[in-house]
Amino acid sequence: MLNAAVVKIKLSMILASIGIVLLGLALGLAVTTYLFGYTFGTGLIIGILGFIFVLNILQWLLGPYFINMAYRAKEVKPDDPTYGWLLWDVSEVARNNGLPAPKVYIANVPFPNAFAYGSPLAGKRVAITAPTLRILNRDELKAVLGHELGHLRHRDVELLMAVGLIPALVYWLGYSLFWGGMFGEGGRGNNSGLLFLIGIALIAVSFLFQLFMLFLNRMREAYADINAAQTVPGGASNLQTALAKIVASVDPSVAQRYKSNTTMKMLFFAPIDVKEVPEDDVRAIVEGWKHEKVSWHADLFSDHPHPAKRIQLLEKMKGSYYY
Repeated sequence: MLNAAVVKIKLSMILASIGIVLLGLALGLAVTTYLFGYTFGTGLIIGILGFIFVLNILQWLLGPYFINMAYRAKEVKPDDPTYGWLLWDVSEVARNNGLPAPKVYIANVPFPNAFAYGSPLAGKRVAITAPTLRILNRDELKAVLGHELGHLRHRDVELLMAVGLIPALVYWLGYSLFWGGMFGEGGRGNNSGLLFLIGIALIAVSFLFQLFMLFLNRMREAYADINAAQTVPGGASNLQTALAKIVASVDPSVAQRYKSNTTMKMLFFAPIDVKEVPEDDVRAIVEGWKHEKVSWHADLFSDHPHPAKRIQLLEKMKGSYYY
């Protein structure tokens, strides 16, 4: 039987995706039909969507190469004396996910992170930053890999790219009307002032749609956490401690906040000074997160759930490994 938390997250993702698409298209068609008539308005919507689609496809196809350059990522080869063992761990987690093993890269940047990416041109890839390998043990790293390969398994990049067309549509439509109003072009009764005002309104609404996209992304991250719990032995517990180590490695004061019963704040600008975290501190952070009450708006502008929410979800998923 499916865990209630899993059902809730799946339903939230489905409803958010459908809502973004339907509301965005309905808004765009309503505005363009009112201003230009149904035929021209529909053509305008299709034209803008086509333009955005082509840009997104190009970004998707070529993105992995730019990511590798930005992160100074180097591929791990089987004969690599330092990192060759990573290929075995990635292959094991990929097998549990029913996926072919992706290429593995080490990213030479000074902060802990791991991410999955890829395209039809570049293939599937997973990158791990050097500090992550230093602060996590092997079981924790496998749990993190279970999360990242969950993104590949669920085709999160493709989903977010497809749904993301709609907020982009609203923005570009508003941008076009804004400049059309500025220069007095077209529109119902050639009312440039109306075009200008509607353009500004649509640009503002596009930012509201971005909040829905952030919500959808947080649900995808939570679903990837669930994937780690279900496909990696001990994945729920090990991902909990991995998250605590990653956060505390760039902000050692986090553990002290919980030891002194103060409330943790979200880290937006953490110092890049990665340090190993004592096990006692890791346990204190995880226990603090387990019992922390998180306000509904704590992660409103974040693409990841608040760490406490993630730890509490993983707590519910303990014992759910089924491979």
